[in-house]
Amino acid sequence: MTDLKNAVVLVTGANGGLGREFVVQAVARRAAKVYVTARTPQVWDDDRVVPFTLDITNHASVTRAATDAGDVPVLINNSGAFTGATLLSEDPEAAKALLDINFWGQLRVSNTFAPVLAANGGGGFLNVLPVLSWLGISDAYSATKTAFWSATNTQRLALAKQGTGLYLGAHRHFDDRRTRHGEERSRWHLRGRVRRPGGR
Repeated sequence: MTDLKNAVVLVTGANGGLGREFVVQAVARRAAKVYVTARTPQVWDDDRVVPFTLDITNHASVTRAATDAGDVPVLINNSGAFTGATLLSEDPEAAKALLDINFWGQLRVSNTFAPVLAANGGGGFLNVLPVLSWLGISDAYSATKTAFWSATNTQRLALAKQGTGLYLGAHRHFDDRRTRHGEERSRWHLRGRVRRPGGR
């Protein structure tokens, strides 16, 4: 994947434990600047980390982000949600809302930032997906992630024409918890790898 040394990186969903770890690793790999985004972004004690607001379900918000972060060649597409929505309800509204985040929202980010990455030399996307994308044991959550995995394969072929790499970051499990004092702590159970969709 694209070397992060002196690169400009954007991480969506940067408030959660997994998103924060992506930020920490980008800084450790000597990225020149790391944009961190969330609906209510946290403040970081590092001049290289630039937080700004991003709601991936809102087209205007994503478009504004692409303008504000117009120097990005590396984007880690990590935003997502788990709401407990089910596909088995007579009322599909909760599942549709989850799909708007985990599928349409992440797809909106990729499509809006694709010209930005092209203008900055091609660069690369990392689409972050759990193993539940392949296992239908988590109801609507699994279905939304499966949909985005399929879209990742389509995007990879299209983006190759502009010199942009698209990679799949698959993780087996991530347990993100908060202590009673509100301090975020994370426990990792990651058994995954970064690869091109469809590759080995």
